[in-house]
Amino acid sequence: MNQLKGIHHITAITSSAEKIYQYFTDILGLRLVKKTVNQDDIDTYHLFFADDIGSPGTDMTFFDFRGIQKGEKGSDEISRIGFRVKSNQAIQYWKKRFEHYNIDFKEVQMFDRIMLWFEDFDGQEYAIVSDELIKGTDGGIAWKKGPVPDEYGIIGLGPIFLRISNLPRMDHTLVEYLGFEFKLSYKNYSLYEVYKGGNGASVIIDHQPKLKRAYPGYGSVHHMAFRIEDLEVLNHWIKKLNSIGARHSGYVDRFYFKSLYTRLYPSILFEFATEGPGFIDDEESYENLGENLALPPKFRNQRTEIEKIVRYIDTRPKNYDKEYF
Repeated sequence: MNQLKGIHHITAITSSAEKIYQYFTDILGLRLVKKTVNQDDIDTYHLFFADDIGSPGTDMTFFDFRGIQKGEKGSDEISRIGFRVKSNQAIQYWKKRFEHYNIDFKEVQMFDRIMLWFEDFDGQEYAIVSDELIKGTDGGIAWKKGPVPDEYGIIGLGPIFLRISNLPRMDHTLVEYLGFEFKLSYKNYSLYEVYKGGNGASVIIDHQPKLKRAYPGYGSVHHMAFRIEDLEVLNHWIKKLNSIGARHSGYVDRFYFKSLYTRLYPSILFEFATEGPGFIDDEESYENLGENLALPPKFRNQRTEIEKIVRYIDTRPKNYDKEYF
């Protein structure tokens, strides 16, 4: 019951909220399910891209901190974000899609998975990863009204790559603290899975002991969140972190989910996030997710002020035709 259930979301930093909105909707075919602000810095957008209904385990989110410098790649960072597709046939589709949109990619095979590695305009690193023959955590629902055909669409996150300098310490963190199981090694990569396993519950460790430490900025990942069932389980993790002497945030109410933050390994921020209540709420129905600036209740009396601070971004839905190549 208290196990981590896999990846909940990944939050990264972008140089442009407008450009990342276009990239994730028009090219990657993910749905903007929430356009809100950073709850700790309300002059910063927080955009949530996910599957058709905003399922946990499918959302990639972005901050656009003003004036931030470009991040520097290195060790001890969350380095590459995997996006799940259903089949190897979908991988072939994405090759053609990337060629059409002039996106450079590299085909990689490891741990019985076929992947396409690519980067966005900020140098953020991603992978399209096939679920074919990979059993485990269920995926979500591809965005029905997006440009990517349903059978080829992205259905969730994973695996997530971490580029680290100290493999024994990360192994201890994953296995002893977080309940992951080591599965396989390939060259300098190690695969770990939790709960039901599969791409949605996997991390791949890239051991790079000689690299300098990464420096955060746009084009880098801010944190990764693990799925937990509910507030009862979150309180269990607070007690567990206390028992091992780990510093943490304590309970944080994000409205769309409840959270807890900690750094169990240097420089890498982990979050524990509940599966609900989710993004369909009193402000937005399924039909109009992401269209307007959404605010948690504690910020709604500041709406006029916040709308003056954050620039307007037009996220009204487009009428896409499904793109076949």
